[in-house]
Formats: sequence, C-alpha cells, structure tokens
Amino acid sequence: MLEAVIVDDEVKALQSLSWELTNLSDEVDIIASFTDAHEALNYLERNTPDCLFLDIEMPAMDGFQFIKTLKNKNFPVVITTAYNQYALQALKNEAIDYLLKPIDSDDLKVTISKIKKFNARNYTAEKLEKILLNFNAESPSKKITINTDGKLVFLHSDDILYAESDGNYSTIYLSDGQKILLTKKLKEVNALLPNHSFFRIHNSYIINLNKIKEFLKTDGYVVLESNHKIPVSRQKKSDFLDLL
Repeated sequence: MLEAVIVDDEVKALQSLSWELTNLSDEVDIIASFTDAHEALNYLERNTPDCLFLDIEMPAMDGFQFIKTLKNKNFPVVITTAYNQYALQALKNEAIDYLLKPIDSDDLKVTISKIKKFNARNYTAEKLEKILLNFNAESPSKKITINTDGKLVFLHSDDILYAESDGNYSTIYLSDGQKILLTKKLKEVNALLPNHSFFRIHNSYIINLNKIKEFLKTDGYVVLESNHKIPVSRQKKSDFLDLL
C-alpha cells in the first residue's frame, strides 16, 4: 500500500485527485492532504510518506519553493499543475513525474508505477547500505565511511591527507591526489575521523597526524608528505605541540 500526501491550495483539485487515487486501486492510501503549504511542511518534517503530490501554483509558496524548503526529501515528488510550461523545471527539481490537470487516469496509473519502481530501488539501496555499514563496523580493519554523491566511500586513515572547510561544504584530500567534496561542515567531518590519527589544526583544516613531514614553528605551518602547507591557528598551537 502506497501512503500518499497531497498538497494543493484548491479544494476542488485536492478532492478530485484524492478521488482518482483512492478509486484507481486499493494500492494507494491518502494519509494526509493540505491546502496550506506551511501546514504541509510541518507535517512532512515529522512524517515520511511513500510519495507526495504537489501543486505548483499556490499563493503563499509555490511548489518549487516548497521543495527547496522541504527538509525531509526521502520520498518521490509528483508535480501537479494546469500549466505545461513547468515540465522542465519540475525535472530540474528532481520530481519523479509531472501531471497536467485535469489529471488523466491512464497518466496517473503510469505515475503510480514509477513511484513503486522508485521506492523499490531505494529500499534495495538502503538495505544494501545497512549491510555494508554493519560489515564495516564489525570488521577488524574498520574503515572510515564517507557518504557522498549518492555513494559510500570506504577509506583507510592512511588514504587521507587532510580536510578543508568551505562554509557548509568540505573537501577531503587523498594521498593519491583525488578529492572528495562533501555537503558537510568541517565539524561533521571531524566527527567521522578517528581522534588518534586526525587533529583539527585550524578552523578550516583537519590534518592526518601521520602525514606530517615538517612543523615550521616560526611561520606557524605544518608541511605534509604531499608538500601541502597547512596553517596552525594560535588557539590550536598549544594542543598541537602537546600531541607532538
């Protein structure tokens, strides 16, 4: 049974889609419907449906603003609208499908099929991810797990040179010259790294202590084996010297 949520400011359109979905088959259950976008956002922060049917033209907040504001995005979104010029924008906002009002029953059946396939793939991926994470956690040679760009990367401590902050993003620099961009703050990256091997030497940098080649005390820099020069902040200098 697919659990669906509908958001549409027009009561008649909401009722019409509700009727179509419930009469389409016994595979769809509408667990909530909203004419107010903000109420819908509050609900979706606490609940995760199997799919969301979302209108574009709404007065307080349009559908694309809604998607950008939505924190919990672990479900497929279907755009519903009376205007066909939004099709490309819907795809750019990662909507799984796009339905024109009045919604055709055959089109709706195709959309339901897409939702099922999407959720089945996600379920398999999540299950495999849990297996991999549990296997790594129980392994004698446990690796550092980095979740990025739709994939899990498993790294040995020795693979990493340092990590650098860029606001809400961070970049991990590897010994082989590769870089991994993360949508995480450096504080979150620091929590992933083992304390015995890594040290946050500066607000913008975490270094692998095993990769230090030189410490330039006068200049306040460390030089890594890769010849990267990383600044040592004044606040961190004393703790860093204690480690050495």
